[in-house]
Amino acid sequence: MSHKETTIFREALGDNPVIRVLDFLIEGRGLDYSLSDIAENSNIGWTTLHRIWDRLLKLEIVISTREIGRAKLFKLNDGNKAVKELIRLYDTLLYQETEKHLSKRLIAKI
Repeated sequence: MSHKETTIFREALGDNPVIRVLDFLIEGRGLDYSLSDIAENSNIGWTTLHRIWDRLLKLEIVISTREIGRAKLFKLNDGNKAVKELIRLYDTLLYQETEKHLSKRLIAKI
């Protein structure tokens, strides 16, 4: 997906740095990433990520997983109830969008 494309998650919740980070981390849930990877893949600047990161850590939305050399890695905290709800919302939005596209293709074939 190109950085210019939006996702149904960002369409529904707004396109801001926190949502971009959540969108990226939910899509890649279960994996851990360096802050550089998160900034790059969320298409936000390093300074912007640092501005919001402490809040995400404090709310336990993200957790530190390990260190590789000097890089700390983080992942979505899927043990957090709020994160579980965000994942549920993400999956529901994706499912609804997929269903919509599939039904349009089905109707087009008729």
